[in-house]
Amino acid sequence: MTDPLWTLEEIAAATGARMGAGVRAASGASIDTRTLEPGDLYFAIKGDVHDGHDFVPAALEKGAAAAFVSEEKAQVLKGTDRLVIVPDVLEGMRQLGRVARARTGAKIVAITGSVGKTGTKEAMRIALSRQGKTHASVASYNNHWGVPLTLARMPRDTEFGVFEIGMNHAEEILPLTRMVRPHVAVITTVEPVHIEFFRSIWGIADAKGEIFSGLEPGGTAVIGRDSPYFERLRAHALASRAGRVLTFGEAEAADIRAERIIVKPDLSVVEARVFGQPLTYRIGTPGRHIALNSLSVLAAAHAIGADLALTALALSELKPPVGRGERTVLSLKDGEALLIDESYNANPASMRAALANLGAVELSRQGRRIAVLGDMKELGETGPALHEGLAEAIEANRVDHIFAAGPLMENLVRKLPKAKISVHVPTSADLVEAVCAGVRPGDAVMVKGSLSMKMALVVKALKDRYGAGQTGQALKG
Repeated sequence: MTDPLWTLEEIAAATGARMGAGVRAASGASIDTRTLEPGDLYFAIKGDVHDGHDFVPAALEKGAAAAFVSEEKAQVLKGTDRLVIVPDVLEGMRQLGRVARARTGAKIVAITGSVGKTGTKEAMRIALSRQGKTHASVASYNNHWGVPLTLARMPRDTEFGVFEIGMNHAEEILPLTRMVRPHVAVITTVEPVHIEFFRSIWGIADAKGEIFSGLEPGGTAVIGRDSPYFERLRAHALASRAGRVLTFGEAEAADIRAERIIVKPDLSVVEARVFGQPLTYRIGTPGRHIALNSLSVLAAAHAIGADLALTALALSELKPPVGRGERTVLSLKDGEALLIDESYNANPASMRAALANLGAVELSRQGRRIAVLGDMKELGETGPALHEGLAEAIEANRVDHIFAAGPLMENLVRKLPKAKISVHVPTSADLVEAVCAGVRPGDAVMVKGSLSMKMALVVKALKDRYGAGQTGQALKG
């Protein structure tokens, strides 16, 4: 029989909660009744839109071991004996998370960055899971509730833990990294993401540098050597309890250095030097930025004593997830087209990377490169110029047609030749019919925009109308 994730004694000791007589030992943890499994602890978190307390009956009906509820709401829910009553539900989850971190002997890696942190986390998870029991953040659970939830879900016998930590304001990373207490902390990149909330990009660098403050004594900081903010980030690392700083990138001085990156339509090949020793490996998804971030995975693996050869070999299994580069073949009447789903979110750096990936697609003679783009948000007063600046990447990557949505995209539309603009409309919903009608056999269609632009509507419409199959050689010929 598998040991429970949380015993009644551990829940009581961690939180000091009042527990009903029907509370059972738990096998998991959840904040969402849609994905809750029987035996999970359900945390009734109050969010910006919904109050989790409204879903407690549904959680218990689905078989939750217990529901964490606040003292304030407990009286309303007094008809059940499966309540764990605490002053604050989020703090109760944090308390369990801290105990989970304290009881494990796992080697912990924490990852942040303006771009690529989720993909790097996934690469790290895949690599380490081939070498020991690995626990990692789900999707982009990287905020004030996602990090403690991931900790609360961590089994006591975990050997490797991989945590993604995000932010859009200063001092958001500080409490999260101190909760995670990583042995290795990685910063992938510093870019003008969420710049609306900072005086300058230097402020973003400082906010990312907060991740080093949670390092365990003697831990390792991993920083991109090519970054213009390298010295700033290094200063943050040296001010922490880090025992050493490892660097990655293409610069000669980098500890883990890419000598050559080959981006193919469906994969990338990296020829690297790891502390002077040659290492060539394949990554199962295309993208120069992904290849560069894979160097940080090697650095982190080295720092925690994982096998570098096995780490590099496992990277061939990395596949782009939904909304972050997933590729599917659309079955049109007279042939096939390629859909590249980058709809999860967008910022100037990730938009340029997505356009570069579109540019790398090998087309048949009649094929066209089509970019379906929505506004990039949270850029403040720099927004218009940063949208206009995408014109260079569009031309460099031989994009034939643009379908654009949102007021900020007007700045890009004005910069491009009129022949490239298929349509510019206010919202993604207004794009759906035009894109679906405009795609032809042989085309490669990339969809990207900030999450609030709901560009996934276009992706869903294309898949619904034309089906979605495995990527292959459909565009070559």
